[in-house]
Amino acid sequence: MKTLPYGTWPSPITADLIAAAGRRLGDIAVDGDSVYWIESRPEQEGRNTIMMWNPGGEFREVTPPPFNVRSRAHEYGGGAMAVYGGRVFFVNDADRQIYHIPPGGSPQALTSESDTAYADMILDPARQRLILVQEHYFDDSRPPRDMLAVLSLRGRPGYCEPLVSGNDFYASPALSRDGRQLCWLSWDHPAMPWNGTELWVAEVGDDGQLRRRRRIAGGAQESVFQPQWGTDGTLYFASDRREGWWNLHAWDGHTIRPVLEMAAEFALPQWVFGMSTYCILNERCIAAAYTREGRWEMGLIDPQRGDLEALALPFSYITQVRGAGERIAFVGAAPDAAEAVYTLELPSQHLQMLRKSSDLEVDAGYISTPQAVSFESDGEEVHGFFYPPSNRDFSAPEDEKPPLIVFIHGGPTAAANSGLDLRKQFWTSRGFAVLDVNYRGSTGYGRAYRESLNGRWGVADVQDCVNGARRLAAQQQADPERLLIRGGSAGGFTALAALTFHDCFRAGASYYGISDLEALEQETHKFESRYNHQLIAPYPAGKPVYRERSPLHHAGDLNRPVIFLQGLEDRVVPPGQAERMAHALRKRGVPVAYLTFEGEGHGFRKPETIRRALEAELFFYGRVLGFEPGEKLDPVQIDNL
Repeated sequence: MKTLPYGTWPSPITADLIAAAGRRLGDIAVDGDSVYWIESRPEQEGRNTIMMWNPGGEFREVTPPPFNVRSRAHEYGGGAMAVYGGRVFFVNDADRQIYHIPPGGSPQALTSESDTAYADMILDPARQRLILVQEHYFDDSRPPRDMLAVLSLRGRPGYCEPLVSGNDFYASPALSRDGRQLCWLSWDHPAMPWNGTELWVAEVGDDGQLRRRRRIAGGAQESVFQPQWGTDGTLYFASDRREGWWNLHAWDGHTIRPVLEMAAEFALPQWVFGMSTYCILNERCIAAAYTREGRWEMGLIDPQRGDLEALALPFSYITQVRGAGERIAFVGAAPDAAEAVYTLELPSQHLQMLRKSSDLEVDAGYISTPQAVSFESDGEEVHGFFYPPSNRDFSAPEDEKPPLIVFIHGGPTAAANSGLDLRKQFWTSRGFAVLDVNYRGSTGYGRAYRESLNGRWGVADVQDCVNGARRLAAQQQADPERLLIRGGSAGGFTALAALTFHDCFRAGASYYGISDLEALEQETHKFESRYNHQLIAPYPAGKPVYRERSPLHHAGDLNRPVIFLQGLEDRVVPPGQAERMAHALRKRGVPVAYLTFEGEGHGFRKPETIRRALEAELFFYGRVLGFEPGEKLDPVQIDNL
């Protein structure tokens, strides 16, 4: 091994490779023996397409270019595909219409409505119609309107007819196996779906109309996730009604009982449509993914006995669990393996990979293995994953400690996981240490931990990042003079707040981050328009708190270098947030870089953007910390440096 300072190690994990090799794997559907999934194509500017595999060896792309399978409902989308009997239904991003591909056919438009978004489609075969969530947009004076709607599959392309309306939001319609009962989730402001949702059931008449609507679970203090009908007519769902853990429950038409009680989460925060953590294979077997202590596992649950058989799978992150018969399909990742679509055959437990998110093969000698860590912050236990520097070709001088980058996940109601993420390995293979923090408010640790950020966003999360970094420095695992912080969206806000209100970090990066909480409150979309009321304070009564915690209003206290990376078509956190913050720092003489990207929204999709952003951030840190990266990089304009 050669000896070079931390941060200067050459690495085969380049920004070009990450940008070109990173497919995103989304919704999964199982239709008979076939498995379908949505994947993004970075080489096609992030176009989403539907792929299909079956055991006979068929593997093909279902949706031809230029179709882009993506929903925009609730801004974050999801639930853009449904498959039944070889018939594929999908939402096309360009015109936002629903299309149908019959077996052996080509895409045909089913709708012709403007100012509308669709998601969560299910087929009602007896009545030849789709049941779906429809979001209708008005002018700027009125927020969008949600409803459950039906789309007839008979006749020419047309319009959806309302089925259920009156609530602010709808999701997860599910039809019983006999087609006689429909369930769905709804919720109203100010709740987010991880705070309180309602589970409704209604009878479906011969005319397709709903009768005897009943709320059977949920409320302001109960979050219900993924209702699903069993083969015997039992309705299953995840709920945090008991002990604050999202556990599986069953409703037999009269009473609700817990299927299995564990200090584990069988659900996710419902940011997008179409999320799935379990599937019902038969009356005696439910395949379910669950997380505890930050690690995801999968097991088989017997709902009648209420026991779980853990499966010995090599994954630490599992999502999109779907199944039929004796086949389970899901997306899995491990600390040494990036996300991929897998099938698991029962009872043999034969595991087969169908599609990798990346074709990049990285030698294990360049991969940093995450270590689960917990530490005290304000007297409370906080969690995360620590990645030490790792490169088989290089070591650092014995008396040197590595620079540390604190990663902050978005949300803030979300979680970091330990599945292989080459963007983290980009840094560790160059000699940086990484701390990925599951700060207070993160999911996967129960409702009490999830709610511990309420009223304290911009305070508790920031303190957790500061305390985590200082703990690692005190343990000699990081250089206290070279602590860095980065985050995107809500994570960008936490990064900016940490740089503004604490003297812990030397510099930071904000990816489409929030700098002005009051502007966010006034500009954000309907889905999140009351989110801040629980995280910060009710608005406008709490206006002083919004200003108090906004980095922009305290830019005079921020003296550390910052790089801003911003998409110009971002509707969630508009570019004005980054522009105003960068201008304020530039005017005061603080070192600042500001990069914008045409055609990018909230989250970067184009390979050239991904490459440029990663390399710009590395160049920025090199200039700020005074080292020369191990590869030649395009320069970045850094004002005041």
